[in-house]
Order: sequence, then structure tokens, then C-alpha cells
Amino acid sequence: MPELPEVQTTVDGLNRTVKGREIVNVETTYNSKFYKGKEDIKNPEFFKKFRKQVVGQKILKAERRAKNILIRLSNGKTILVHMKMTGHFVYNKPSHPFIRLDFELDNGKHLSLSDMRRFAKVTFLNPKHLEDLGPEPLDKNFQFSSFKFQLMKRPKARMKQALMDQSLIAGIGNIYSDEILWRSCIHPLSLVKDVPEKNLKFAFRVMKEVLQKGIDFGGDSMSDYRNIMGEKGQFQEYHRAYRRHKTRCSKKNCPGTLERVVVGARSAHFCPVHQKLYAKK
Repeated sequence: MPELPEVQTTVDGLNRTVKGREIVNVETTYNSKFYKGKEDIKNPEFFKKFRKQVVGQKILKAERRAKNILIRLSNGKTILVHMKMTGHFVYNKPSHPFIRLDFELDNGKHLSLSDMRRFAKVTFLNPKHLEDLGPEPLDKNFQFSSFKFQLMKRPKARMKQALMDQSLIAGIGNIYSDEILWRSCIHPLSLVKDVPEKNLKFAFRVMKEVLQKGIDFGGDSMSDYRNIMGEKGQFQEYHRAYRRHKTRCSKKNCPGTLERVVVGARSAHFCPVHQKLYAKK
């Protein structure tokens, strides 16, 4: 699933390509009886309303909140897109595979949503969508005191789970939590309350560095993610933990071999040697 760096990369691409453009038509191949009565374009009745609201409107800008893309329109409406497992936007790529939603623009080009597994969510933003989200980790105002305060809301949670909890910190998922914990030398099964403050401070600094590096490298394309031009990101070339179980740890002078464990129904990849399992007696 696209995480903060992939979503931010997409938002930056949208602002470069479609900001200021008018939507002249929109079509979708989403159509599911399971979405009857729901405010999602997979519900054909909702899509009719959606189409009336977006056609003829200008795209003012795109923004990101957690893993959500927010597309602001000139009529005051905001389109919310959550790309889920396999979704990604592409600009002017008519032959791109798995196109489920297509916006025709006033310059004759198209903004399309590719979604192989049809899990993506597209609707209009309402306050309930964002009310339970934690702070943004790359916000300049998000300092260590806030990081610690948020994590300590779940003191008995495993560090892997706490980092991925969107109500604590917004935007981190499976890939980046593995990389943050590997670099900060914290075992994913460590309880939040047991990790010494100095190590939490290290994790806080590493978190910002890893997420920014993810953006700098255009996101992670180990799975289906592509940027607005249909190109792969490069962060997967710099993995040190994610999906590297049974390989030698790449930390300098570490003799460990990476392992995999399930934490809260999600896989965690880690080095059992240099990632310390903190447990207070």
C-alpha cells in the first residue's frame, strides 16, 4: 500500500501536471453491488452525483493528509482518493493498464487512476474522513516531545504496531516502519513503554530521515506503485530490512541474518542481532 512518501510524490506530480486545469469529463469502470448506498464512486448512483459536481470545475491544487490525496476543486468540493493496495495516478498515459477512473482535462490530456485490484477509494471529503488521524511526522512542528506523547498513548503496543497506527502518527506503513526500526536498532516486538528515551529520540530522528529519503527517491515501487508519469520510484533499491529476511544484515560489522515475524497480522522484517528487544524486568 502506498505510504506517506508515495502519496506525497503523487501529490507533487499532480500539482506539476494538472493544477489549474479544468475537468471536462469523467468516466469510470468501477461498478460494484457491494457499494450500493455508499458514498464511493464504485456505487453507480453516487458516481452520477460525483460527475455532476466535478465536470466543469478547475483543479485548484492537490494536498496530502496521511495516506490520502486531497484534490481541491473550484466549487469548494474536495475529492478524496486513498490509493489502497494497487492504486496510482498517471497523467496522459492512455494505454496504461488497469485504468478504472479517467478525468478528461481542458488541454485534451487525461488524468487516470490505475487500480489493478479495484481497492482504491474515491469520494468527496467530509470531516469524518480525517478526524481520527495523528500528526504528520514530517511537519516542522512535530518534535520529539509530540512523538513520545503520541506513542505513549499505546504504551503496551509493539513498536512496529505503534509506528503504523494512523491515529498516533499519520502516513507510516509496513515498508517504512521496518526501515525505521532497522536503522534505529529497535526490535519490532519491543513495547513502547520499555524503549529508553534516548533510543526513542534516535528513532524519531531516523523516522524523519527515512521518510524524507523515500520522497527524495520518488517512493517505493517494490509492488505496484508508479509516479504520475508511470515511472517506478527507487526507494526499494535502498531497503535494509523490508522483505529481506534470510539475507545477511547490511549494518556495518553486524553478523546477523534478517528474520521475519508477524506482528498484528502484518509482517515485520528485522535483524535479531543489532535490533534490541527492550523488556523491562
